[in-house]
Amino acid sequence: MAMRGVGGPLLCIGDLLSDVGEDGSGCDNLSSCGDIKTLSFSESSTSFRPSDLPKLFQENYEKLNEALAGTDHSWTALTLELCSAMQTANKLVDCANCNAGKLSENVQTLQEIINQRDSNVAAAKAIQKLPEWKRSPDGENHLQI
Repeated sequence: MAMRGVGGPLLCIGDLLSDVGEDGSGCDNLSSCGDIKTLSFSESSTSFRPSDLPKLFQENYEKLNEALAGTDHSWTALTLELCSAMQTANKLVDCANCNAGKLSENVQTLQEIINQRDSNVAAAKAIQKLPEWKRSPDGENHLQI
């Protein structure tokens, strides 16, 4: 963390958010998508579900507002919790986008398989409509009508 001004590294929420943003956790890495259970946002939450994220964000946001309205210094830890929840949301969105891309590829592959099957069925029906050739005992081919 770089010191932003005289008195210490944290002078305001903007400095804290700027410092948190320097950890290098950008949106450019989608290779880790797939397992939502690997996302961490709080040590106390052991059973994370994606549907819990809005509630988690709202709770952290309300706690942060209460701390900012008071005189204690718990706002720094609460801001970090809120940032962690926001990072988790970002990872969740990245993961959902990655999984949607994979799903789209699988649907396209399935569509190609279905088209191939339809083509094969049409070819089989066309073959069934052709007259049958039957080999006679003398070895010659004869058309059976």
